[in-house]
Amino acid sequence: MPNLVAIFVPLLEYPQEDLIRRTHELADFIKQAATKYNLNQQNVFAVGYSNGANIAGSLLLLRPEILSGAVLLRAMVPLVPEKLPDLEGIPVLLASSRYDPIIPAEEAHELATMLRKAGADVSASWDDGGHRLTRETIDVARRWLQMVSLTKDAKI
Repeated sequence: MPNLVAIFVPLLEYPQEDLIRRTHELADFIKQAATKYNLNQQNVFAVGYSNGANIAGSLLLLRPEILSGAVLLRAMVPLVPEKLPDLEGIPVLLASSRYDPIIPAEEAHELATMLRKAGADVSASWDDGGHRLTRETIDVARRWLQMVSLTKDAKI
């Protein structure tokens, strides 16, 4: 099973510079924690909701070596990097809502497109729950993580 990094960030507007700085701080923290606690960096997945999903997406775009995959719950495009990273084969679940009053569906589609262009293996899940997390979304994420874990184990 992957080592999960749960990311919860308050819903705030954030300037690009702050997001970039905090993304690098979080990446450095994850790297140090993996070393300190002897975690296999190949098994570090982020699970983020709302702004937590946005900073996890930012990690994928700015520091792709940090994560082996991500579950992005109610995410939008956090930033547009100058050059897309190589995310070849990185599994990403993007769980969005068709009726999210905070993150329009177009934003989620744009993020999925960007991650796919970078080579990520993006799975998209849509529900009608608005911005809140639903039992359906949590079940989709759980099943997806189990599937990815089995797939990773089969490759070893």
